[in-house]
This record gives sequence, C-alpha cells and structure tokens, in this order.
Amino acid sequence: MRDTIAEPSIALAPDIAGLEPLKRIRSRWPMIIGALLTIAMVVGLGRELLGHGLAGLHRAVPASPAFYVAFTLLYFSAPTGDWIIFRRLWGIPLVGGMIALIKKRIANEVVFGYSGEAYFYAWARSRARMIAAPFGAVKDVSILSAIAGNTITLVLFAFAVPLGYQLLSAAGYLEEVLGSIGIVMCTSLPFLIFSKRVFSLARGTLWWVFSIHCLRLIAGSFLIALAWHFALPTAPLGMWLFLAAARLLVSRLPLVPNKDLLFANFAILVIGQDQELSELVAFTAAMQLLFHVVFIVMFGVHGLLARKKTL
Repeated sequence: MRDTIAEPSIALAPDIAGLEPLKRIRSRWPMIIGALLTIAMVVGLGRELLGHGLAGLHRAVPASPAFYVAFTLLYFSAPTGDWIIFRRLWGIPLVGGMIALIKKRIANEVVFGYSGEAYFYAWARSRARMIAAPFGAVKDVSILSAIAGNTITLVLFAFAVPLGYQLLSAAGYLEEVLGSIGIVMCTSLPFLIFSKRVFSLARGTLWWVFSIHCLRLIAGSFLIALAWHFALPTAPLGMWLFLAAARLLVSRLPLVPNKDLLFANFAILVIGQDQELSELVAFTAAMQLLFHVVFIVMFGVHGLLARKKTL
C-alpha cells in the first residue's frame, strides 16, 4: 500500500518542479518589459542629444526666468493630465504615478510610438493590488488621447487654413495637408462608430477622459506660446498663440515629410527674425531632451538606492 501511494508522488514531483520557473517568468514579465524599455529610453535619448539636440543649447539662451517656468509647466502638463485621469480610474499615488507617467512620455517620444503605453501597462500589472485588469483602461485612455488630438487638430485646421492658404500653396504642402486632414478624420471615425465594442469604460467616464485630454492639449499650446513670448517679447502673445496652434496642427499631419521645416517656414513668415526664431525652436527641442535625460538619471539613481535598501 505505501509503495503504491509513494510512486505517483515521486513521478509527479519533477513535473511540478518544472512548472515553477515558468510561473516565476510570468510573474516577472512586467518588470522585464519595464527594464528593457528603460534601456531603450536611455539609448534613444543619447542618440537624439548627440545628433541634433545639443545644437540648440550653445546658441541663444533665453535670459528671462519666466521662460523656464513656463517651459517646466509645459513639460509637466502631459503627465499631469494623465495622472488626473488614472488617479480617478485607479487611485494611483502621486509620486509613483508621476514617475511612471513621465517614463511613459519619454518612451513615446524617444523610443517609438505607444511604447510608453506598454511600459505603463507593465507598471500597472506589477501592482496588481491596485488594479486587477489595467489593459482596458490604458487602451481607452490612449485611444481617447489620439481622438482628442485629432479633434483639436481639425478645429485648428478650420481656423488656420484660411490664414495660411497662400503659404501652404507656395511651399507645395497644400495637397499633403489636405490629404493628412482626411487621414486624421478617417482614423477617428472607426473608434466612434464601433465605440461600444472598442471601449470598456463607462460612457460618462469616456467623456470625462476626453475632456481632460482636450484641456491638456489646450494648456500645452498656451504654455509653449507663453514660453516663446518670454524668450522673444518683441512679438505679441497673440501671435505666439497662433503659432502654437499651428505647431500642434503640423505635428499631427501624417503625409507632411518635414514637419519641422514647414513649421519653421510658417513661423518665420509670421514673426520674422528668422535666425533668432530658428535658434529658439532648436533650444526648446534641446530643453525637452535635457529634461528627459535629467529625469531618467534621477529615476535610475532612485531605483538603485531602493534596491540597495531591500538587499
């Protein structure tokens, strides 16, 4: 009796032991994805800075401290909007949530599009006690962010095209811009038509998330116009607001091959001061990369110190 009972347990033991490493890998995959994307962020930032990002730092540096205040508020506008959304959806903490959302933004901008969403999803999955099924919320918020950007783009297009029609025609970008607007509209329509199948959040929550994204985009356009105004106060704030709207519009046009060149030409024709304006645009881009680098280094040091405390 004892021998017959013991044999099955001995035979099953290797199979059970063989399943344990697979279970550990599955439980650690969010951490692995987060680490890989963090490395990709560092590589991407190094490539950008060594390429053209640092070129704007040694040129005309704005003397007004208000420029740096406005730019700092601009940098935090995107993760703050996301934090407000996920604070309501999941109750994420202030410090930990902001760190994850800043990393999400950096990954989207220096690695590849929507890699930040993958990182943030992995971060949420690693905190299963906070939220059991984060995929639906991350998906809905990302789609609504794109729809909000497309909506603001279409509104700006309605105001900007009558004023910039001649510029677009002279630069040879009119057909590309019109085609891009058509693509922007087409990419949003399927999500609106099949919204019941696409979205998982309640309708009221979806509208609230959409409104937060719209406010975030409007606030970002106002803050960058304010920063530019403080850097070059000779141009009125209203003109910078118009250029900020044009910048947002140009950034979302998929068929325009050189968005920076189109925006720079448009800004120079509107504002003038071509050399100072081009240096200001370069400095603004370099400042954003510099902020990315500072935060990645800070988060890396914080992670190392936290691991040493646990050892």
